[in-house]
Amino acid sequence: MKKRDIVKSKILFNDIIQKGKRLSNKYYVICKQKKVFEKSNFGIAVGKKVGNAVTRNKIKRQIRNIIDKNIMLFPKFHNYIIICKKEILDLSFLDKEKYLIDLLNIKGEYDEK
Repeated sequence: MKKRDIVKSKILFNDIIQKGKRLSNKYYVICKQKKVFEKSNFGIAVGKKVGNAVTRNKIKRQIRNIIDKNIMLFPKFHNYIIICKKEILDLSFLDKEKYLIDLLNIKGEYDEK
């Protein structure tokens, strides 16, 4: 994932979380919000409850890798925030990828907020 594909603004990051549509499972919460431009932007949030800084950064690197490999599954014209839950520590990399892709493949089931 390139730096230009990252949601950098704290205001935009919080706006997507508060006003965006949500989809979740046991390991992830995905918030998405429509935008005008074609290219999608991503943000990854891993809370302190998940572990220390080394653990959180490892999870973020793995999620970025999953996004890079599966960028075509994310519809264009959206900003995404991927929030990782504590249960993600129990998963291998392949399971993390599987559960994130399964969550993305559920179409039309985003909760309005």
